Amino acid sequence: MNKTEYVMKGWQRILLIILPYIFIVGIFQLIGGLISGADITNIQSEKTSIQQLIISVFDFTGTFLILWFFMKFVDKEDFVRLGFGTKNRLKEFIVGILLGLLIMVFAFVLLNQLQEILFLRINLDLTELIISIILFTIVAVVEETLFRGYILRNLMSSFNKYFALIISSILFSAMHSFNSNVDLFSLLNLFLAGILLGLSYLYTKNLWFPIALHLSWNLFQTLLGFNVSGRDTYSIIEFKINEENFMNGGAFGFEGSYLSLFAQILSIASIGFYYNRKKLTTTA
Repeated sequence: MNKTEYVMKGWQRILLIILPYIFIVGIFQLIGGLISGADITNIQSEKTSIQQLIISVFDFTGTFLILWFFMKFVDKEDFVRLGFGTKNRLKEFIVGILLGLLIMVFAFVLLNQLQEILFLRINLDLTELIISIILFTIVAVVEETLFRGYILRNLMSSFNKYFALIISSILFSAMHSFNSNVDLFSLLNLFLAGILLGLSYLYTKNLWFPIALHLSWNLFQTLLGFNVSGRDTYSIIEFKINEENFMNGGAFGFEGSYLSLFAQILSIASIGFYYNRKKLTTTA
């Protein structure tokens, strides 16, 4: 009697990783919190930028350790197959950086012209700037590797790729549901962010564009004075909000605004059009 080796489905691998991920990454974050001197008894406590950076480094280490383990022993593939191929990817990375910058500058200028926000001062601190760049780079790499590289990739092996994108985007939004000042509208925007960040992955199976866009989106958002998903971090430009509303995003930041909704829908449509047209051109 021949026995065939059981091959675990993609959605099963995702279910399998949940508890080990929470446990391992939780331990690493706890160690980072202890080393940084942060208050680990209160998850909502204010942390300095250097404390956030230290915890993020440990978060990165724990995440990549568990993903490496699963790729090697469960998925049985090289870690680079998550989407870290570099051949001909520089253009995608640059476009991702420029797209996030363009959206945030446009939003800042428009909201300032509409007097939804009132410019206060320039606060240039080189140390804080460097910490912010490193911090948001780590955040982008960790979240894109987990949600697009592992979760979306495995869902695509089990379901229709668009259905997989929707499920991964729901999970991405749900992960941010514990952030400060979150509401249903900001969760909708975060769901669309998951669609925006994951759409190119459906066609390229590569992470450099979503990593670049995620980094640029968060970094320039905070440097221009907005909160990032409800979190207040260092900003070069400081402004005050005359009245919190859905136009300026209020305390949640740009991601809680109508402008974010519009920018993401337009970007999603543009990316989808580009890759579908490219596909037609290639097959013609």
